[in-house]
Amino acid sequence: MLALRLLNVVAPAYFLCISLVTFVLQLFLFLPSMREDPAAAPLFSPALLHGALFLFLSANALGNYVLVIQNSPDDLDACQGTSSKRALCPPPSTHFCRVCARVTLRHDHHCFFTGNCIGSRNMRNFVLFCLYTSLACLYSMVAGVAYISAVLSISFAHPLAFLTLLPTSISQFFSESACPIAFPVRGLGVKRLCRLPSPAGAVLGSEMFVILMLYLWFAIGLACAGFCCHQLLLILRGQTRHQARKGVAVRARPWRKNLQEVFGKRWLLGLLVPMFNVGSESSKQQDK
Repeated sequence: MLALRLLNVVAPAYFLCISLVTFVLQLFLFLPSMREDPAAAPLFSPALLHGALFLFLSANALGNYVLVIQNSPDDLDACQGTSSKRALCPPPSTHFCRVCARVTLRHDHHCFFTGNCIGSRNMRNFVLFCLYTSLACLYSMVAGVAYISAVLSISFAHPLAFLTLLPTSISQFFSESACPIAFPVRGLGVKRLCRLPSPAGAVLGSEMFVILMLYLWFAIGLACAGFCCHQLLLILRGQTRHQARKGVAVRARPWRKNLQEVFGKRWLLGLLVPMFNVGSESSKQQDK
């Protein structure tokens, strides 16, 4: 249990560090490299379009991330009182989370990257957080590939070029930094010095860091995309991850109604602007 609580603190810090590093690379490496195109129009320059798109993706990802943390699932104490309130809390939709040390309603799972349980109140924001995080990571990977391709003059036309980029870059990085050469010094004869990685094709420390981030963005983007698709499939069924794991049968309903219960009636606005889950409470009570 101590390891789970420690992971509940380390995982959000890890996500915030990755977000900060991504923002710094976009601001100080990728955007300046796009401003060097003199033929581009000032209004529709690649740097401006790239910055606007990345800002939109990152703002939605971080906005929904904050909403997932702020809007915790309803505690079981909300079901105490009148019989009408207790009727809204059937046993299959409740679960005791050992990390949070409470019983939550409509429990789906505990997300360590947000440090919070995912349930009825923040399910919509969690799905959008996974969606925009995957898009931001994959878009950053594309921008990073374009930057590395321009700096190191590498072609990614071959399908295996991206897979062989990391081992090739590591070998070049260590060989360039460890290979000594003879350098004449007046009065001291010939002195052995390490060659600086300045020639074309050599891998600098900053470029090696970007290459490592490319694979990290690729892994996080695919993981978040797969998790988002699986979560949407469960929503279409009207089932939570906890119910699917326990084999709890759910009442068959139209998939449109299941989507409306989670995303609400103003779902299109939620895709563009991070906002709290609205329009689903009435549908829940009608189904009960």
